[in-house]
Amino acid sequence: MTVEHRAPAEHELDTIDININVGPQHPATHGVFRMVLTVDGEVVTDLDPVIGYMHRGNEKLPENCDYRQAIGYHDRTDYLAQFSTEHCFVEAVETLAGLTAPDRAEYIRVILAELNRIASHLMFFGAFATDVGVFGTAFMYAFRDRETIQDLFEEVTGERMMYNYFRPGGVAWDVPDDFSERTKQVLAKINSGLNDLDGLLMDNEIVLARCRGLGSVSPEDAINWGLSGPMLRASGVQHDIRRAEPYSIYDRFEFDVPTGDQGDVFDRMYVRLEEMHQSVRIVEQALAQMPEGPIMAEGMKRILRPPAGEIYMRVESPRGEYGVYIVSNGSDKPYRHKVRGASFSNLSALRAMSIGHYVADVIIILGSIDIVLCEVDR
Repeated sequence: MTVEHRAPAEHELDTIDININVGPQHPATHGVFRMVLTVDGEVVTDLDPVIGYMHRGNEKLPENCDYRQAIGYHDRTDYLAQFSTEHCFVEAVETLAGLTAPDRAEYIRVILAELNRIASHLMFFGAFATDVGVFGTAFMYAFRDRETIQDLFEEVTGERMMYNYFRPGGVAWDVPDDFSERTKQVLAKINSGLNDLDGLLMDNEIVLARCRGLGSVSPEDAINWGLSGPMLRASGVQHDIRRAEPYSIYDRFEFDVPTGDQGDVFDRMYVRLEEMHQSVRIVEQALAQMPEGPIMAEGMKRILRPPAGEIYMRVESPRGEYGVYIVSNGSDKPYRHKVRGASFSNLSALRAMSIGHYVADVIIILGSIDIVLCEVDR
């Protein structure tokens, strides 16, 4: 008896796209943010960002507070750039009320805001290193140096996070007597730490392989999406509000505006690293120029009632354009209060940057945006 051997029939296997939820509670989302990924194998074919999990009414609540009480809500909007958010709000109120802060107060504001920018970028580098897969040393370097800045902030304000230190017309109280000396000590540690991060990450083969050419954004798309801050400058657009529309006393300092040339994840890292060097330059100049004198405008009233009007003020926060729109009806509370968060606008490019890349790369792309969810949702 002969056995007949038949070749197996070949069948075309159908494939279907699969939806994957990343978040809203997931370490890679850097907060309660949810991404719904549509994947073909491990390649992302679509991405739907889902926001709103952190909505707390942070725009509406200040309308029930007087102009000083509202400062604390800005601390909680971008909790990694509190001095920038406070700076934006008090500058808006001062413009409405016709107030001019003393020079000493303005120098204190700029010094603290620029140190806050460095601390925020150090947080980015520590967290981003874990996203890329080079945990350990980079994380510890970044948080070691960030801690020196946090210690200085605590000495000045009494708080480690929600400072509530800037005031319409100036600052709450003067800095300690050894502020200049302490700040110079902090800058020395920062400069040493930045060299460590530069050597560890920017020439790292893993970082280069995973970040070069990933999530590129053209200058035209960056502008159309409303990107700002390092996200915009990494695409080659040399726009910095401190230079384009100088507020406070930024027109008194010399500093460069670093840009990238590919608009990819690596360029966003590079721009943030260079920005920290420029912030050090600004702080050094501010310390050298800072005068003695009052820290609050003369004739400040206990209850502030700006005349009826409206104002939009914007500053260059670590994440980009942070803006505050206030409508005054002449009372001691804002009639309308709205916040423009840089993270919210920067997220608009996430879908386009992610399609066509692997799931693991999408985590890196999201990390490169450096979002703060409280600023996204408000």
